[in-house]
Amino acid sequence: MTALLDIAIHDKAYGPRRVLHNLQLQLRQGEIVSLIGASGCGKSSLLSIVAGLDTDFRGTVRLDGKLLAGVHADIGLIFQEPRLFPWLTVAQNIAFGLGPKGEDDPRVAQLLEEVGLQGHADSLPKQLSGGQAQRAAIARGLFGQPRILLLDEPFSAVDAFTRMKLQDLLAAIAARHGLSVLLVTHDIDEALYLSDSIVMLDTRAGPPRAQYDVAAPRPRLRTPAAQAQLKEAILGELHAAHAI
Repeated sequence: MTALLDIAIHDKAYGPRRVLHNLQLQLRQGEIVSLIGASGCGKSSLLSIVAGLDTDFRGTVRLDGKLLAGVHADIGLIFQEPRLFPWLTVAQNIAFGLGPKGEDDPRVAQLLEEVGLQGHADSLPKQLSGGQAQRAAIARGLFGQPRILLLDEPFSAVDAFTRMKLQDLLAAIAARHGLSVLLVTHDIDEALYLSDSIVMLDTRAGPPRAQYDVAAPRPRLRTPAAQAQLKEAILGELHAAHAI
C-alpha cells in the first residue's frame, strides 16, 4: 500500500544537541503507528515537525507525495493536556477556528455525541473531569475532518480506567473515519493495544532503533498473554537502549 505520509528527517537539533538524524518513517491510510523510546529521543519533536509547528529542520514531510510546509488542514494534533480555553464552552472550544458562531455548526453536536459528551455543549472546562476534557480535545482535533491524527501522550494524565475507555474511543474513531494515527506513548500496553506498528526511537539520533508489526486482529484483547512475546521483545530492546 502506498504511504499517505512520508517523513524524511535529515537533521533536527536544538543548538548543539541533535535529536533527529537520518530518520525515515511512513504512515499508510488507516494505519496506527506508535512512537516509543526514552525521554529526549525526539518523539515530540517529530510530531511538531509533522504538524507543521516546527519548520527549523532539514528534511521533508510529504502528504500524498506533495511537500508540506507549515500547518495543514489534513493533519490534526492532540496534546498531552486538553489545552481548552477556560472561558469558552465545550462547544466553542471544539469549533474555535470558526469564530463566535462556530458552536452552531452541526458537526459540533455530532462530535459531542461521538466522543460521549452529549449534554456538555454549554459546560466550561472547569466543570469537566480530566477524561471529559480530553474527550473535548479529541473532538476539537476531529472538527476540521483531518485524515491524519497526531497524539502526544494523550492519555497519560488520566487514571487507568479512564485511559482504557479513551483508548477504546480512539480506536473506534480511527476505524470509523479511516484515520491514520501517529501516537507518542510511554505505555507499552497502550502501544500494543492500539497499534498496527510500533517504532522505537533512540536517544542517539539516527534511524529507528527497532520497529515491530502488531499482527493481532481487532478488536484486541487486553489480557497480558495476548501480546506477551512481543511485549517481552520490546521491553528487552528498551532495556538494551537504557530507556528503562
